[in-house]
Amino acid sequence: MAEPGRAVILVSGGLDSSTVLAMAKAAGYACYTLSFDYGQRHRAELVAAERVSAMLGDIEHKVVKLNLDSIGGSALTDTAIAVPEEATEGIPVTYVPARNTVFLSIALGWAEVLGASDIFIGVNAVDYSGYPDCRPEYIAAFETMANLATKAGVEGHPLTIHTPLMKLGKGEIIKAGVALGVDYSLTVSCYQATEQGLACGKCDSCRLRRQGFLDAGLPDPTRYV
Repeated sequence: MAEPGRAVILVSGGLDSSTVLAMAKAAGYACYTLSFDYGQRHRAELVAAERVSAMLGDIEHKVVKLNLDSIGGSALTDTAIAVPEEATEGIPVTYVPARNTVFLSIALGWAEVLGASDIFIGVNAVDYSGYPDCRPEYIAAFETMANLATKAGVEGHPLTIHTPLMKLGKGEIIKAGVALGVDYSLTVSCYQATEQGLACGKCDSCRLRRQGFLDAGLPDPTRYV
């Protein structure tokens, strides 16, 4: 079996993606981290992403600027839409249309440039907010498309999208990250974090994160408003 080579890791600065980066690093990959300044209201996550990437020893950290706020349609990119602070039914307004498809497409391009055959993303089908682009069926479909659409795939160098958190609960994710040395106090998960990275403690992401630390039996290092 070939030794792990280069990998592109999607890093948002939150709990899940930081854990995925630690997992990829522990597996022996040379990690190139990728974040997106896409017009999100919680921009403190970009600072957290750079901080976590450096802490965990990435080779290079890249921030790609997009303007998903120009199309809006999400509470995360349109300040006229309030971030919900109560649980809701169905796909919530914090879903950003086509976000993971756009992010994975750019990660795919960078992977080709780097000669990397692996992309890691922290999507999860257990403790998540009901986003359609976090499901295993979606990841499998994108991987199939990626290997049809790229020079690397056509020339017999298939690309793999890794989703090591897909079947883990938030408590399990936190335990795994702590075992790998992730300092969760450096991460920002809140959908409406302040510029200083202070969490609201009320949004869906904050609720899932807080419950995760309870389930893991570990103190919550999150800095709240």
